[in-house]
Order: sequence, then C-alpha cells, then structure tokens
Amino acid sequence: MHTDRTHGATDRAHDLRHHGDAEVRDDGAQLTDLAVNVRADTPPVWLRERIAGSLAGLAAYPDGRAARAAVAARHGLPVERVLLTAGAAEAFVLLARALKVRQPVVVHPQFTEPEAALRDAGHSVDRVLLREADGFRLDPGAVPEDADLVLIGNPTNPTSVLHPAAAITRLARPGRTLVVDEAFIDAVPGEREALADRTDVPGLVVLRSLTKTWGLAGLRIGYVLAAPETVSELERAQPLWPVSTPALAAAEACMEPRALAEAAHAAHRVAADRAHLVAGLAEFAPDGLRVMEPAEGPFVLVRVPNALAVRRHLRDLGFAVRRGDTFPGLGGEWLRLAVRERATVNRFLQVLDQAVTLAGK
Repeated sequence: MHTDRTHGATDRAHDLRHHGDAEVRDDGAQLTDLAVNVRADTPPVWLRERIAGSLAGLAAYPDGRAARAAVAARHGLPVERVLLTAGAAEAFVLLARALKVRQPVVVHPQFTEPEAALRDAGHSVDRVLLREADGFRLDPGAVPEDADLVLIGNPTNPTSVLHPAAAITRLARPGRTLVVDEAFIDAVPGEREALADRTDVPGLVVLRSLTKTWGLAGLRIGYVLAAPETVSELERAQPLWPVSTPALAAAEACMEPRALAEAAHAAHRVAADRAHLVAGLAEFAPDGLRVMEPAEGPFVLVRVPNALAVRRHLRDLGFAVRRGDTFPGLGGEWLRLAVRERATVNRFLQVLDQAVTLAGK
C-alpha cells in the first residue's frame, strides 16, 4: 500500500467521469446489464405507486420535513444530523464546495465522482492506493497525518471490499472530516460495519443512497448523516428545494418498516446470488481469471487476461460489463461485474466462456 501524491485539476490517466451507465447507453441499450450496480427489477410496484401518488402535489414547493424526520428515525438520530440530497453525487459536490479543506485524500480504488468533485472545486487531491496484494484492504496508517478530509467507500466500489468499522474509525481525529460512502451498505446482510448510526466518531460524515437497492437512479435521492454544524454548512451550499417532491415521497417510503424488511431480504438474496457468480467464475481460474475475495457488495471485481478483448466479445454476445481502467489503482486487466439473479448469471457464464476463448485466439 502506498500514497500517490497526485495534484492538479485534471487526471489524464483515468477518466474520473466514466460510470457504468455509459456501457448501456446508445448501442448498449439492448444488452444484458452487468455494468450498473442498481438492483434489477426495481423500483418495486408499491414504491412506484407511492411516487406516482406524490404527483398530485407538484404545484406546491417541496417540503422535506417528513422525509428528513423519517430518515432520522430510521437511524435513531436527531433531524439536525440529516441532510437530504439529490443523490449521493450532490453530497460529494457539497462537501467539495462548502467545507474549508486544505488537504483532501481519497482512498482508491473507489468510486471516482468524489475526487472529480474535489478537483472541480479547485482542490489538489492526494490518493492512497490500496494494493491488490493486500486484497485492497485499508491500512489506516497509510493515510497521511496532514489530511484534513479523508474519503473512503464501504463496501468499496469497485473492489467489493467491506472494511471493518474499527479500521475506518481509526482514521478519525480532531480537525479532520472523515467521509464514508455507504451507498452499497444496505446490500450487506445486517449492514455489518455500518457507521451511519454512530455519533461518537469525531468529524464523521456518512453518505447514503437510495439509488442502488431501490432502482431510483433517475429520481436522484440520497442523504448525509453528520454533526449538525456540518449539516448546516452543507445545507447553506445547496440550491433552494434541491430534492423534488417525488424523491421526498420515495425517501419517506423507503424508511418504513416494510421497506427495510424488503431491503434486508434483498441483501441476503444478493449474497446468495453473488456466491453463485463467484463459484462460476472460479471455473475460469485455468484461463487466468481471478476474483477479488471476499466480495461483500452487489458486484465483484475480476482480473482477466485480455480484458479489453473479453469485454468487447461480451458486448458482441449481448452482455455489458464495467471496465476497470478508469479507477485509480486499477488497470486495463480489470472488470467489474454486477450481481444478478441465477438465471442471468448462468447465461453470463456461458457467454463468458465464449468471450474468453475468442479473446485468447
């Protein structure tokens, strides 16, 4: 593990703005999607109906008080520690623009939008690159002491590593903002290692998204959990009425006991489907394919020879997967695969067999 001191407003080596949805736009619209980490067959009917029911109130300005209170109650927190945002992506921008930061550090490989937001706000960004040899696991001692903002995902996209909460909290110290992106934690059974409910960690900011589990990428809804003074700083940087009435209705609905029970059930199903995918991928070990394990998110990271050609052949055969070379700390030999139900996984494994054979010719 080492620190890569990368400064400046641009990063020519990695396309920080590339996201999985690019794989399924335009000519990829008809492909079976293993590139985007949104749970399939979502949003469920009951959630669509709740959102549709909110449309009668579109003449009024959005009122986020009920949704904010619902999020606070779900996490056992006062409402002053909650900020609703137009997806987690807005939260990254608010953090970059609103907080007085001298030396931000992003732990990679991970979701690239936070670093892009920091760079766009004029910050020089340092990187801590986790190593494959260490299983991409966090060593808190690798983070520079002078960092006054540290950002890490848990479980981390794209590595699917779930870092121990104790390791992450070791990064906290007075004068430092510790940002933990928990966008995928509700796909982890029991939300193990979650920090969302904690109020004893100095400088902790937790980000949550309703996009992944509930299929709301097009609605844009997420939230920030932090100390009231941090929430106030971020709120002042928001535009007026940043979250729409339908998104507020969705947030409130997804905090209800029925929704939490459904999410918990889905997390166990994802874990079983992921185990099935990983077992199938193990059959490709003689071809040089390696799965990063243990995987704990709704996706797996694989290293495979001729990954560019494999990905191209997969597209020709009807499947979209996420390229890995846009993530700092990874190269062109990496691919990220979203977990899908068994029937889709079985079809994918058959097609992968063909793609690996074709790429090896």
